[in-house]
Amino acid sequence: MVNAQTLQGNWNEIKGKLRNKWAQLSSDDLQAFDGNVDHLVGLIQRKTGEARESVVNFLDSASANGASFMGQAAEGVKEYAHQAAERIQEGTQQARDTFQQGYESLRDGYAEAESMIRRSPSEAAAICFGAGILAGLLIAVCVRRN
Repeated sequence: MVNAQTLQGNWNEIKGKLRNKWAQLSSDDLQAFDGNVDHLVGLIQRKTGEARESVVNFLDSASANGASFMGQAAEGVKEYAHQAAERIQEGTQQARDTFQQGYESLRDGYAEAESMIRRSPSEAAAICFGAGILAGLLIAVCVRRN
């Protein structure tokens, strides 16, 4: 026999099936379902004259279909989550590769600058001095404008 937890978990779908099968059931009748399966079966029997076994079989069938639908929905969510995880992993790998390339480029640039300074220290000092003067002039111009 169907249990209350299964009925409550799929109640909206099962409620619609009950109304389709037995039009004598009102929305108020079904709204009164409190989780007690025996009360629900008794209510359906009183309203429809249907045999208890027939009502129980219908509820079992409707619950199984609802559970099957929930299983399919859960499987769809699981597949979507798996695809999202794969995309995140791909994005992470691309970011890692890009960072690695940038780091290698920066490291190569640093090695090249270090090599130039070792070859011509006086030229490097002159370049740094000139860059410092330019930076100072730019800052002075910006400060005056504000």
